[in-house]
Formats: sequence, C-alpha cells, structure tokens
Amino acid sequence: MSSIQQNYFELFHLPARFALDTDALDAAYRTVQAQVHPDRFAAAGDAQKRIAMQWAARANEAYSTLRDPLKRATYLLSLRGADVEAENNTAMESAFLMQQMEWRERVEDAAGAKNVEALNALLDELRDEERARFAKLAALLDGGADQPAAEAVRQLMFIERVATEIGAQIEKLEN
Repeated sequence: MSSIQQNYFELFHLPARFALDTDALDAAYRTVQAQVHPDRFAAAGDAQKRIAMQWAARANEAYSTLRDPLKRATYLLSLRGADVEAENNTAMESAFLMQQMEWRERVEDAAGAKNVEALNALLDELRDEERARFAKLAALLDGGADQPAAEAVRQLMFIERVATEIGAQIEKLEN
C-alpha cells in the first residue's frame, strides 16, 4: 500500500474516469482487502492493528463509492474541483423541472388510487430514463464537461429519490 491519501481510483489502480470495468474494480478490491484485512494483523501491535483498520475502512469506502455510478460521478467531479452542490443548487433546465412535476403528480395519483400497476410502470419509466441519463453523464464526464455533468448528477439524484419514493409506496400498498 502506498498512501492512505490516495484517491479511490489510485487505491485500486484504475483510471480516473466514469466508465469503469466493474470486474476489475471487484478484483482490485479483493486484492487490497487481502493485504489490509484486520485479521492479517491479529498478532500485530496496537498501532499496526489501527492502521490496518484504517486501510480496510478506506478500501470499503472507496469500493462503495466507485461501485455506485452516482457516487462515482460525484466523487470524480470532486476530484476535479467541481462541486455538485446538491444541497444548495436546485437550478435545472425547465424541461426537467416540468418532468419532475409530472412524475410527482403521477406518483400522487397512482398512490391515491392504490394503483400498484401504475406505480410499477412509472418506476420502469424512471429506470429507463435513468439509464439514458447515465449514458449521457458518462459522455459528459469522460469528455471533461464538468458543469453539465454536475447538473446531470443533480437530475439523477432527483430521479433516484422519486424511484425510492415509488418503491416505498409500492411496498406500503402491497403490505
């Protein structure tokens, strides 16, 4: 292990880009974990055990971040100095704002009507939209268009929240 300060891509010896070979990530994670797993340091001194725990935690955090496309995009933007500003930047293109309102109304209508089929159809639609937007996000990130990519990330965060809400509504109606 080089330095605990390495970025997540460096930690796993992967190129710092959005398009990621998940099999290579999985293999790299297993390699790092095999080197730093606390069980390997059971007989070591307290300082070595503590360092092993820090490395293992860092590897877990890095793996979790890089495995999730939305977290990976946010992390990649942060490495480039571009803050997604999800908490305080809600500015989005008007077409997406209109789409948000439509999705919200459809969720309310379907939930109010206890229509699980309509909720599932909307969830499928959102997943399709999400796939298309991730493809666009990959092109933006790998092309170095950080500000448009940050907006795309914020839009995907919204889509993910709506999908989670729909999932909760479906579960509520099915129970």
